[in-house]
Amino acid sequence: MTVIVRELRRGDPADAAGFVRIRRQALPFMLSTAESVAHSLEQAHPDSHYRPLLAEEDGELIGTAQVGLVHDSPEPGQGSLNVYVDPERTGRGAGSLLARTAEEQLAALGATRLHSWVLDEPGNRAFAEKRGYRAARSAHFLRLDLANGTLPPLQSPPDGVELRTGADFADDPRPLFRLDAETLRDEPGDIDREFTDYDAWLTETWHHPLLNRELTSVVLVDGRPAAFSAAHTDDGTRYGTAMTGTGRAFRGRGLAKLAKNHSLHRARAAGCTEAFTGNDAGNAPMLSINEWLGYEICATEVNHVRDLG
Repeated sequence: MTVIVRELRRGDPADAAGFVRIRRQALPFMLSTAESVAHSLEQAHPDSHYRPLLAEEDGELIGTAQVGLVHDSPEPGQGSLNVYVDPERTGRGAGSLLARTAEEQLAALGATRLHSWVLDEPGNRAFAEKRGYRAARSAHFLRLDLANGTLPPLQSPPDGVELRTGADFADDPRPLFRLDAETLRDEPGDIDREFTDYDAWLTETWHHPLLNRELTSVVLVDGRPAAFSAAHTDDGTRYGTAMTGTGRAFRGRGLAKLAKNHSLHRARAAGCTEAFTGNDAGNAPMLSINEWLGYEICATEVNHVRDLG
């Protein structure tokens, strides 16, 4: 049995479907579709040098890797590789070959520091540590049973506050770009990131195939976007929160909670049966909101970092 690693072929629906299948088996808490995989490849920012990889054993796809530079970080040289192997096909060398190929590609692109998210399980952590990675920040995946769980009642917006949807900004999403960019700068993490390119944000975020504008909630205060909860949906009944945030001038007023609760109620009414979200383990305010909404932690990932010589 021979394992090879190759790049995902553009325009190949079988490759995209195989990528989704493996990711869903290895990491069922994140939404993806063949369309979203193709979009990420075709529309990736040129400076990211994004290259999804596939591991193939005798014609069968058994592993994936997302590989690229973090182009929107103010600190140059930040590389990213996330490796996942079909849980029923581990121990065949696919993970090691994917990681080595990704590391070589990123080093050739000038990366000086590599970041890789690893599930917080002994085997996965040992794999990363053996390759010279050190554990850094952790983050949780959380799940909410929309079909059988109980959401907190819908809240009425206070005076001067209005609830809208992302679809209401279809003609001019720039106010949402500004709000998204502001909240991203304060998001905890091991890599600082900035949204400065509106056209890139339109391509990568606003026109992303998973973004559901009707289920995305936007809170306006005196007509100005102040908080939001961006919703992703796949081609089934699964819902995911892409980002929830509040502008700096409006924090401490419960607006993020208001936005996310309304989005989840609309998602349930639209037929979504389970919701997923992710939180940095140190983001106590957002973890508190999600606990109030009924989410439960279902897995944890640890960012592992390796400096190149």
